[in-house]
Amino acid sequence: MWREMEPDARLMVEVDGHKVAVYSFGEGAETVFCLNGGPGLPCDYLREAHSCLSGRGYRVVAFDQLGTGASSRPSDPALWTIGRYVEETETVRKALGLGKVHLLGHSWGGWLAIDYALAYPENLQTLILADTVADMPHLISELERLRAALGPETVAMMQKHEAQGTFDHPEYLAAITILNYRHVCRLPEWPAPVKRSLDDWNMGPYGTMQGPNEFLYTGNLKTWNRIPDLPGLPVPALVICGEHDELTPACALRMKLALPDAELKVIANASHMPFYENPADYYPVLLDFLERNRMS
Repeated sequence: MWREMEPDARLMVEVDGHKVAVYSFGEGAETVFCLNGGPGLPCDYLREAHSCLSGRGYRVVAFDQLGTGASSRPSDPALWTIGRYVEETETVRKALGLGKVHLLGHSWGGWLAIDYALAYPENLQTLILADTVADMPHLISELERLRAALGPETVAMMQKHEAQGTFDHPEYLAAITILNYRHVCRLPEWPAPVKRSLDDWNMGPYGTMQGPNEFLYTGNLKTWNRIPDLPGLPVPALVICGEHDELTPACALRMKLALPDAELKVIANASHMPFYENPADYYPVLLDFLERNRMS
């Protein structure tokens, strides 16, 4: 079960002339290398949810992606591309001498994990795709379905504000808040690590790559689709999502069917944060997969 822990080591790794903050827990022979969501979020929420794996014999490594948390915060929008973040991930892996890793990508971190796995498959022991997708156009159609559940008048109101660019209008924000509590985190009180990450959100990378909110994609990833490439990834994969996830079980199934060696688990009574919403079901699934795929 998750708990907040002090890292055993904090390091700064140079990436493209900038500094990236890295956090390491435990000294296990095998590493769970965490790529958090966003884009633009510090790694607090994912780091705190998985540092507890250090007590099960794994080293856990997470980092604040460039532009977030304790890392450098340049403002050049040309930096906000998935390809550059792939190379940043590889720079961190090499700097820490991690060797083959269990790569765990959550949400946007899952998109990054997929592109990393396609670029550097030799560096993976397993691939864990948590609450993520591999086909953005399909996700966009699924988000339209989730939005439709608010009713036609609310959908029309949202579309009006999106056409006008008035994303900060109170009635539009109210609709997004309802969707967030249905499909991002269903807990009445969001955990402290989630709040910390959200309170320090850098909207520069987020707006450039994704869009203005979780339910409207307008950025440079809106046509990203790696489903045709997934059959070339023979590494053991775990696809995991919440039953009410904004990145829906239908998106998860599409990945599972495309990967040659994958299993899919849907966590009941959870949405986009199953490690906080239903830890009693999430952690046994993750630990069982990791134990079955140890190197030794």
